[in-house]
Amino acid sequence: MGGNEERIIKELFALAGVTVNGDKPYDITIHDRRFYRRALNEQALGLGESYMDGWWDCPALDQFFHRILSVKLQEKVKGNWKIKLDILKSRLFNLQKEKRAYQVGERHYDIGNDLYRRMLDKRMIYTCAYWKKARNLDQAQEAKLDLVCRKINLKKGMTVLELGCGWGTFARYAAEEYGAKVTAVTISREQVKLGRELCRGLPVEIKLEDYRQVTGKYDRVISIGIMEHVGYKNYRTYMETVDRTLKHDGIAFVHTIGQNSNETTTNSWTTRYIFPNSMLPSIAQLGKAMEGLFIMEDWHNFGPDYDKTLMAWHANFEKSWPELKEKYGDRFYRIWRYYLLSSAGGFRSRFNQLWQIVMTRSGSEQPDCRQS
Repeated sequence: MGGNEERIIKELFALAGVTVNGDKPYDITIHDRRFYRRALNEQALGLGESYMDGWWDCPALDQFFHRILSVKLQEKVKGNWKIKLDILKSRLFNLQKEKRAYQVGERHYDIGNDLYRRMLDKRMIYTCAYWKKARNLDQAQEAKLDLVCRKINLKKGMTVLELGCGWGTFARYAAEEYGAKVTAVTISREQVKLGRELCRGLPVEIKLEDYRQVTGKYDRVISIGIMEHVGYKNYRTYMETVDRTLKHDGIAFVHTIGQNSNETTTNSWTTRYIFPNSMLPSIAQLGKAMEGLFIMEDWHNFGPDYDKTLMAWHANFEKSWPELKEKYGDRFYRIWRYYLLSSAGGFRSRFNQLWQIVMTRSGSEQPDCRQS
């Protein structure tokens, strides 16, 4: 059976132009023949775990994933019971309910500010940058922040609620550059600690709080990179939270990774090792969630910019690894490299998208939000 599994895997990879033990940057080298059965039976999970275990290597993982995702190779292999169990769990249970909300903060965002300081731009922005006129990551991330402020027509003295604030980067920018007053929440203790330090002296309040707990009324309600953690069972709850906290004539804004079809789970490896309980929304899921509450004023897709962003993060990570190696270890290096480069390949293949959505209420004046 081992030979048959090897043949199947090689034939599948050949559909993407990938050769096992070939000499191209996107070809893979097999170190352990158990890889074939594991990859065939467990798909994304087996592929990722076998890479973590050193069973295979690839000089350019981003190119490898660009190729296999472009031909939809994942649709040509049926999953085993582990993948089916993940799907069943997501349908039976609310994996993103309030008491589970802090898990992703503890297991991902709290792993070390030293890592994120070295990997990200100077402002520490952990979401897609906007590269239209930018020459480097710092410029592209600042352009993204300004794009958001222009899309929501932010003015001096306005109040903003930010759901999922990272290290307070947008809050700081909006306060310094636009004179806004920002209340921001996150589920990461480390982000709260550093965010408060970075925003000291500004009209910014950062809280350790789930988005469902927020109160008050604001001129603008935004989120930049939280929707990936909300879950399809809670999209309506998210929109109702925005509706509850947004002033009648206010503007709401969402920046999120999205996927091309309705799904109730995400990549099994990513869920297990990178973002617990995560999933990506589809256009239909978000549209249904906002129906009857909001008018969709603008829906902007610049997914290819996330490819550039992830490659810049990876370059920073590789450059800084000698300083990080002793603390994080070799297995973490393989996990993190796989995460960044496979994600870049996903956006390059157009498997994933990056959306910015502007919303208002019925009866309000249409804003000039098309600032792309």
